[in-house]
This record gives sequence, C-alpha cells and structure tokens, in this order.
Amino acid sequence: MSTLELDTHIDTSKMEVSDEVAIQITDMNKWYGTFHVLRDIDLTVYRGERIVICGPSGSGKSTLIRCINRLEEHQQGSIVVDGNELNSDLKNVDKVRSEVGMVFQHFNLFPHLTILENCTLAPIWVRKVPRKEAVDRAMHFLEKVKIPDQANKYPGQLSGGQQQRVAIARSLCMMPRIMLFDEPTSALDPEMIKEVLDTMIELAEEGMTMLCVTHEMGFAQAVANRVIFMADGQIVEQNEPKEFFNNPKSERTQQFLSQIIGH
Repeated sequence: MSTLELDTHIDTSKMEVSDEVAIQITDMNKWYGTFHVLRDIDLTVYRGERIVICGPSGSGKSTLIRCINRLEEHQQGSIVVDGNELNSDLKNVDKVRSEVGMVFQHFNLFPHLTILENCTLAPIWVRKVPRKEAVDRAMHFLEKVKIPDQANKYPGQLSGGQQQRVAIARSLCMMPRIMLFDEPTSALDPEMIKEVLDTMIELAEEGMTMLCVTHEMGFAQAVANRVIFMADGQIVEQNEPKEFFNNPKSERTQQFLSQIIGH
C-alpha cells in the first residue's frame, strides 16, 4: 500500500453531505452462473458522500460499483440512482449512465482520437452539446486536471498518470452528478499515483458524490466520510474513517487492515 503524503491542505468547506439520497441499493444479489458474487447488499448513498470501498481481491467491490451504472446486471433486489431504477428498461439505464461518470483502472481512452476528441465525443453525440461549447468545456476540465497543453496529443504519447487524469476530465465533461472510480491508481507507477489522487481530492473538495474502490488508505483517511469493507461478496463493516481504521469491529476487517497497512 502506498500512503498518500498529504502536503496539500484539504478544504472541507464544500464537503457537505445532504439528506438527499443519490443511490439506494436494496437487498441486491448477483451471480456469475452458480457463483454468488454479491450477497444481500444494502447501501444508501447520500448526495455529497465520499465513500471508499476496500477489501481483498475477489470480494465483489468492483462488481458492486459496476452494477451502479449497469455495466454489470444484478439478478435480485433493486438499485435506484437519482430516482431511476436500473432494470431492463434501457431508457432508465441510459439516463443513469449519462448522470454517472466512471473512471476505470485502465483509462479506456480511444487510442485513435486526440485527448481533446476523447473529451468532446460523448457531450457532442450523447448530450447534443454544440461543438464549440464541448471544446470549451473539455479545455476547462483539462485545465482543471492540469494538462491543457496535451489536448492535441494522442493517449499513447502521455504517461499513465496523465492518461488517467484525461479519463477523469473526460467523465467530468458529461457533467455527472455522481463519480465512480474503480481502482484508478492500481495500474500506475508510484510517482504517478499522487497526481491522480490530487485530482480526486479536488473533486471531493467541490462536493462531488464519489464512490471509490481503492487500496489508497491515505486517500480514504483524508477524504472519505465513510469507508466500506467488503469480503466474499458482502458488506462486512462500514464506518467513518477514523473509527474504521482505529477500531475495526470485525475480525475479517482487522486481518485485512493489518495486511494492507503493515506493508
């Protein structure tokens, strides 16, 4: 585990959690064939929350957040995002996906498009944003992630950390209400991790609702308002960060933390 050296002061003034529900997951189950990958998941996420989900490999944490924008389908229970239930109605799925940004472990940029084109593609085609406005918006977010000078390059010309920051900017160009991060730093060299985490910290400071699957416990301690520990497809424990790290209740959580923080 790399610990995040937080030399930046975190501005918590806009990090407010409202009582408006952003995501409601009720009694949700998922199988891959006969393998029960998610078991009886109940989770309420309020607008403005910054939730870190951690757990050992194979615990179901990535599958859980991929269910939130229906990249994975659940078989039982319900998932409601911004009042839209994710079911076989594709209109609802499209609605949710246009409001929920996702950043993956492996960037998933289009290699044959420039950085700018990567950022303008969805707003133009999905949101029907006029091209000039889409370009202005893309440049605004590329500036935000501190790489406006890379706009006309191709993904292959950028470092991993830069590509991941482009992926975050690309998501922001859709003006999402919720951001999902699936191990956004685990494919990066250590020196690039901080630049991506700094970008995520800025988002949190602005009040973005965020769910992050990550092993970056320094980030969890600095930014999260809730940490969820998963094992064997279940939510084993959840708490605010200080209590979660200093006083884990379950033996399974204690074991996990001793392994991850001991490295």
